[in-house]
Amino acid sequence: MERKNAWNYYSEEERRRVEDICHAYCHFLDCSKTERECAAAAIKLARAQGYRDLKTIQEAKETLKPGDRVYACHMDKAVVLFQIGAEPLEKGMNILGAHIDSPRIDVKQVPLYESHGNAYLDTHYYGGVKKYQWMALPLAIHGVVVRKDGTKAEIKIGEREKDPVFVITDLLPHLGKEQNEKKVKEFIDAEKMDLLIGNLPAGKGIEKKALGKKHLEIVDGEETAEENELVKRTILRFLREEYHIREEDFISAELEIVPAGKARDCGFDRSMILAYGQDDRSCAFTSLLALLEQKMAKRTSCCLLVDKEEIGSTGATGMRSHFFENTLAEIMELGGDYSELKLRRCLSNSKMLSSDVSAAYDPMFEEYFEKKNSAYLANGLVFNKYSGSGGKSGGNDANPEFIADLRRIMEKYQVVMQTAELGAVDRGGGGTIAYLMADYGMDVIDCGIPVLSMHAPWEVSSKADIYESLKGYLAFLKEA
Repeated sequence: MERKNAWNYYSEEERRRVEDICHAYCHFLDCSKTERECAAAAIKLARAQGYRDLKTIQEAKETLKPGDRVYACHMDKAVVLFQIGAEPLEKGMNILGAHIDSPRIDVKQVPLYESHGNAYLDTHYYGGVKKYQWMALPLAIHGVVVRKDGTKAEIKIGEREKDPVFVITDLLPHLGKEQNEKKVKEFIDAEKMDLLIGNLPAGKGIEKKALGKKHLEIVDGEETAEENELVKRTILRFLREEYHIREEDFISAELEIVPAGKARDCGFDRSMILAYGQDDRSCAFTSLLALLEQKMAKRTSCCLLVDKEEIGSTGATGMRSHFFENTLAEIMELGGDYSELKLRRCLSNSKMLSSDVSAAYDPMFEEYFEKKNSAYLANGLVFNKYSGSGGKSGGNDANPEFIADLRRIMEKYQVVMQTAELGAVDRGGGGTIAYLMADYGMDVIDCGIPVLSMHAPWEVSSKADIYESLKGYLAFLKEA
């Protein structure tokens, strides 16, 4: 099969279009380092294009009609958007579905402690990470702290030029002989991946009232640490003065540790993007943008952005929940055409691109790939017929009739495309949300952007592939 490098087919005008889209994409990544931030950014873009909150429409007791644009957000971490088509929903939708969570380090519920003059936050990694990759990097803290009265403190520290950053320390090579002999997964104990956040002891003059070892004390309304934890005391005072939060508020917090810094052009030729979270926010952004650019269509168009894919799509905001199904039922009810049977028919008759990244072929690790069936940077939108591992276990396997129709659509709209597997057979594998949507009986295939260094703190994509994915997703919404 002939491979095409997408860069060879662009006019000067198209190259400018590529740069414009990728500039917007990098800005989106910078604003979307957590699933909450990503959901908020998606809603902001959608509202600018006339999308309205489902709750507002319900409260006004309005009726949905063809051409209407509506979105719903669940727990601030999952979003679904619909552009109502001319056909009854019973006949199905064209769906673009991506996930907006990414591998990271999470802060535990009881995290703050002091050890030998340093203050730390205790952590627990999230998703499939190589733990050693997160050491000795400048890190930022993003998230929310919810107080007992329900008010929230929004946290984002480490992104502005004048902000401090944080770090998980590493052992110097002079002392690392024994460490170097360990397997990669044992190289660092996960319980030692704690975030260094302070070293300055509190000054004198603070009234002390000992309440016993391992206890906190309250002095003039200030929460403080035990007598010998002077650095921890400094951190507590900062949190109280800057964010009006106490140590116990960590119990109801959602704080994520992510790489500090912005998405950047990569390479002398600026042909690539280096950024955190491109799995899977690259596909989330292009799926969303395709829907926003979509005009009135025969079939209803849908963009689904969900949480928790990196840990099995579980939880109330993951694809295993009934959030999508319930929202669709509400949409059909507002259109005056709901029944349980029609809902089932809608899901079964729908078609979906599970918009998720694929592993790009890396010449530095060529033994882990099978060259004919690998994705390559700048070779366009990737279709993965099946996912899973070993004997395709745990994955989706798309029907050839659906793939043939997609080939026709991509050719009609001159989308540069390629097909791939996630690495050589028995070398590993992975899953997406595709198999969960396939449970409804709809046609589904994984379709996304090839990425180098997937799941690392900094991932690499080609600007050409970002552009081709947008073209491909838009073609699917128009034609499938």
